[in-house]
Amino acid sequence: MQPYVQAQSTITLSQAINDGLANRKNIIAGKLNVSLSKLQTKALQHKYLPQVSAEYQYLYNPILPTSILPIGVFNPSFPIDATKSVQFGTNWSQSLGLTVTQPLLDLSIQRYINEATLKEQIANLSQQQTEYELAYTIAQTYIDIYLGEAKLKSLIVDTNRTYISYMLLKNRFDEKRLLKSDLNKAKINHNNMVQLFKDWTALLIEDKVYLIFLIGATELKQWNFEIDTTFAMKYSIEIIDNTIFTDQLSDLQQLTLQSQLSDLQAKIERTKHLPTVGFKGYLGANQFSNLFNPIAANSWFGLSYIGLYVKTPILFGENTHNKIQQLKLQSDQYNLQKEDKKNQYKNDVFTVKLKIENKKLQLQTQKENIMLSKESINIFQARVKEGQESASNLNLEEVSIQLLEADYEMNKKQLWVYWLDNLKKTGQLTYLWK
Repeated sequence: MQPYVQAQSTITLSQAINDGLANRKNIIAGKLNVSLSKLQTKALQHKYLPQVSAEYQYLYNPILPTSILPIGVFNPSFPIDATKSVQFGTNWSQSLGLTVTQPLLDLSIQRYINEATLKEQIANLSQQQTEYELAYTIAQTYIDIYLGEAKLKSLIVDTNRTYISYMLLKNRFDEKRLLKSDLNKAKINHNNMVQLFKDWTALLIEDKVYLIFLIGATELKQWNFEIDTTFAMKYSIEIIDNTIFTDQLSDLQQLTLQSQLSDLQAKIERTKHLPTVGFKGYLGANQFSNLFNPIAANSWFGLSYIGLYVKTPILFGENTHNKIQQLKLQSDQYNLQKEDKKNQYKNDVFTVKLKIENKKLQLQTQKENIMLSKESINIFQARVKEGQESASNLNLEEVSIQLLEADYEMNKKQLWVYWLDNLKKTGQLTYLWK
């Protein structure tokens, strides 16, 4: 079902993620790949069933085979070592029949089924990893929109503040009490704030269009929607759980299954040396004729047999021992990669916790500094109006607060990124939509 984003509708974070997982074409294609793997497993299971094949041949034999018969053995009138050449067969022949085989003992079948099952599970985990990455990207974009909308609200206040400062200095300039250079600086500060508002507006639209693309909507122009701003309270950034749920980390599980797959493939190589046992039966008829006549009377002869067969491979034409050793090394390689990745996750989770705590302290300090700067600007504006403060100090304070706010917004976004990374690396990202 295609999501349709209506104007001024509200999209929750969980809704956005679920829509993306349900509608993105690459996710749907990945699910088809998993379905193909399941069908391959079912196809292998049919190898336990009887196999029936039909065969028909119509042959023309321009040169009939000749054999030497010891006629002296059968006819005393000829010398004992007398022989005679005799042609066997006819110029035209047909054969029609059914062959049935039923495996009784073939260890490779079950191991091939197990191999296909593991590949199916690996494909499913790969699909889960793709969905996990998409959910992370959607959540990141959703948070960017949330921060962008909050920033625009603050920019409206900031733009009004710079306008007040500019008009205050313009009045003093009109009264011939201010240099044009000081007025120009005030105008530059205000222009920068107006442009910043436009830049953030454009960035917000870009993020909304990107979110629409991520959730699989076809109409990218329908970006005029709202997000659920209460999600910031629902998913409290203050709660940091550092428990790693390895069963939710698909890449770790993939390495485990890939190691098991290599071990199983080594066992399959060993089964190539084992005998296979089964029943084989044939029911058919042959026709022989010296003239082309497929339906000649009394020219068809029946043929049938049923028996037990045992096949034991002797020579393969390949070095199975070398291949088994390669698969063992590959299995060890996957296990080592898994252990290294687990340790990497532990390190990342520990590090991101430190980063979050440090970023919180930075934001706390910056927020206080911004409040103090705004308070100072109000004081400067009042003193400039009374002629007790220079315009240059007011302009410098405006520049200073713009830099503070830019740094504050960057750190606020980085804090949310760290929070998302913590969820992703601990296997708790599914908390956002399940």
